[in-house]
Amino acid sequence: MPRQVVATTYITLDGYIDEPGKWSFPFWSEEAAQYKARELFASDAQLLGRITYEGFATAWPTMQGTGEFGEKMNSMPKYVASHTLESASWNATIIKGDVAEAVRELKQEDGGDLLIGGSGTLIDYLTVHELIDEYRMMIYPIVLGEGTRRLFNGVPRRTFTLAESKALPNGVVINTYHPAEA
Repeated sequence: MPRQVVATTYITLDGYIDEPGKWSFPFWSEEAAQYKARELFASDAQLLGRITYEGFATAWPTMQGTGEFGEKMNSMPKYVASHTLESASWNATIIKGDVAEAVRELKQEDGGDLLIGGSGTLIDYLTVHELIDEYRMMIYPIVLGEGTRRLFNGVPRRTFTLAESKALPNGVVINTYHPAEA
């Protein structure tokens, strides 16, 4: 069965996705942890943009007390979209050249989901190329009022179908969307 590309991101009420570590931690909960674990364990590889990859590759291999989640995160293959990286570690393969074509090829392989965590520029790019099968938005009950990165920059008008919505006790709402049929 071909793989699905699943984009998952933390987002504020006013649409910002940059640096979620600065604003999402006060809302972290056991329910959120369980959701993220189910998501990760349903996947067998990650697609990452360079910035997210560099942050993850610096943090995850040395993080203590992460248990099975950390083992899975550290051991699974990663595909990194980058025109500037010369080398990669942490089970990563750099995708240079035609990223859309490389992702089309990865989707044709058998396996679990290809999970995009964060990586807003990559999400935008793959959305334009209609390569994302599911969008999972963890919407946090916070307004930043300013920031540098919103989702869907430069993406033409798109319509989505709400597949699922789940409210967590801490006010975070997880909405799952599929691209609407044309």
